[in-house]
Amino acid sequence: MIELNVVRKMNKLLYLDIETTGIHPLFNGIVELAVMIEIDGKIVESHHWKVKPFENDRINASALEIIGVTVDEINTYEDPNKVYWKLIKILEKYVNKFDKDKANKFYPIGYNVQFDLDFLKEFFVKNGDKYIGSWFNWKKLDVLQLLYWMHYKNEIVLDSYKLDVVCKHFGIELTAHNAMNDITATRELFKKFEDSIMFISQENNVNSE
Repeated sequence: MIELNVVRKMNKLLYLDIETTGIHPLFNGIVELAVMIEIDGKIVESHHWKVKPFENDRINASALEIIGVTVDEINTYEDPNKVYWKLIKILEKYVNKFDKDKANKFYPIGYNVQFDLDFLKEFFVKNGDKYIGSWFNWKKLDVLQLLYWMHYKNEIVLDSYKLDVVCKHFGIELTAHNAMNDITATRELFKKFEDSIMFISQENNVNSE
C-alpha cells in the first residue's frame, strides 16, 4: 500500500442552485440564487436571493411558468449588482481569491451543477467580473452524476432522475423549483451518498489488507 504525505486542508463546499428566465446563460438571466456554505461538514451560512434580471436578459414565458412567477413579480426583485456584491462579501469570508492554491477554494456542488455554474459565470461577467474562477477549485461535485453512476452499477433504477423524482424515491421532502429548497434537498441526497461511498471505501481498504 502506498502512503501519501498529505497536509489536510479544510473541505469548503459551496452548494449552488439557480432559477432562470431560460436555458441560455448568455441570453437569459437569473431570477433566484441560493447558496449554502459547508466547511468540514458543517453548514456555516446560507442565503437566498430573488434577483431582477439585467435589462437585456431575455425572458421566456415557459421558464417563468415552471417556477411560478410573472414578469411583473421579477421586476420587483433585488437589483442584480447588489446581489452580486452581497455574494462576493460572503465568498471572501472563506476564500482568498488571490491565493493560487486551489486546495483553499470552494468545491462547487449541486444537482446538474454545470448549468448553475454557467449561469453564475455569466452573472459575474454581466457585473463586470471575469474572475469567478478565483473562488473555486473547479472539482465539481454533481449529485446527478453520482445517481447516473449508481444507475450504471444497477444500485438504483428510476424512470426519471429529475430532482423531485429522486427525492420522492429517497423520502426527502421537496417543493421543487425554489432555489433554497433545491439545495437543501441536494445536500441531503449528497450526505446519503457520501455515507455509502465512505462505507465502500472502508470495505475496499479492509479487503486490500
